[in-house]
Amino acid sequence: MTALLPIDPSAPLPQRVLLVENSRAYVQALAQAIEQQLELPVEVASTLAEARALLQRHDDWFLAITGLVLADCDRNTVVDAFLERGLATVVVTGVYDEDLRARLMRRRVIDFVLKSTPGSLDYIVWLVKRLERNRRISALVVDDSPSARLHAAGLLETFGYRVLQAAGGEAALHALERDPTIRLALVDQEMPGMQGVELTRRLRALRARDRVAVIGVSGRDDPDLVARFLKSGANDFLRKPYSREEFFCRVSQNVDQLELIGSLQDLATRDFLTGLPNRRHFLEQAERLVPQMRAARRPLAMAILDIDHFKRINDGCGHEAGDHALRAAAGALSGHVRSDDLVARFGGEEFCLLVPDLDEEAMQAYFETLRARIEAMCVQTPGGEVRMTVSIGVRMAAADDSLHCLLADADRRLYLAKAGGRNQVVAAG
Repeated sequence: MTALLPIDPSAPLPQRVLLVENSRAYVQALAQAIEQQLELPVEVASTLAEARALLQRHDDWFLAITGLVLADCDRNTVVDAFLERGLATVVVTGVYDEDLRARLMRRRVIDFVLKSTPGSLDYIVWLVKRLERNRRISALVVDDSPSARLHAAGLLETFGYRVLQAAGGEAALHALERDPTIRLALVDQEMPGMQGVELTRRLRALRARDRVAVIGVSGRDDPDLVARFLKSGANDFLRKPYSREEFFCRVSQNVDQLELIGSLQDLATRDFLTGLPNRRHFLEQAERLVPQMRAARRPLAMAILDIDHFKRINDGCGHEAGDHALRAAAGALSGHVRSDDLVARFGGEEFCLLVPDLDEEAMQAYFETLRARIEAMCVQTPGGEVRMTVSIGVRMAAADDSLHCLLADADRRLYLAKAGGRNQVVAAG
């Protein structure tokens, strides 16, 4: 198996797009679409000399999109200039030439796009987005044939994926257990020891359909094999030999579906305004965590936090200022909580936290620090400068406490914090 270092999602990646084309109107429309929809920086050149100067000026190039008709070179020279630098390259042209297209695709040009095709601008924007996102995705190729494995891996690398390879089922399962960034698996059927259908079945025990897309692959002319793969948990199927275009379309379609599912799940579990998990997600996670912590006899604190006099912010500075205040409070919470803590916007100006593994003294310090952090903030809003304080009610879990009991008692202590003058933490009755 080919091993790779884990992906660091925070590591910066090259973002700059080079657009080389002699049609001013087309350049302007495409550059504007990429910058506005994808927020990627675009540099424009109308000749190869200008393009080379730009390549020397910056070192953070991600992609080149180039026409073939430039005033200072022929079409082979312009493509060579980018491929020789190892720069991912998309060709756009106004004239379809099958021989030229086939020749360029053999040279690992990403795609060959006709400018005159309806929707070509939208397609190129989608392609740029797909290529940019692919760099954060790991793909696993499982095939006992070294040549077939290298071919598929090479195509995936051309499209920007980070690729791992495995020669058999056990190595593939081991890779999945070790690397959570794997979102795509190409699984060949004909392998000794563990065939592709069985590997797919076992893979699904590790990762659900919304976590990893599995594409079954086979060269056998077996009409039942596709159904067997799909019933075992595969998302799609490719029959060898496949064309490069079909390969890219199948892979991209499945990764797009994964991202769409992720977006829908995010909408269902996150508060739109603050980006924090919502009440429903918090309660689902807490229902699982509270019994686990109770069984392990580990300390656990439930807290409800409420912004003091929030109505005054809305009435005095406007509802947009109130939204800014809520986002600022959510940002303070996100910056304060630890990796094992649960935090959510519970509704209105109220937030909820479930904090494990702190004794009473550490818990008091934890919430007092959070209270002081929010009090020290100065939030700039369209309605003026806003400062705010919060009241926090905290309940340390006892051996027989249910989730409902924890929430009810934290809410009672929040009431005591409000009644006692606000801007304080109440962790005892």
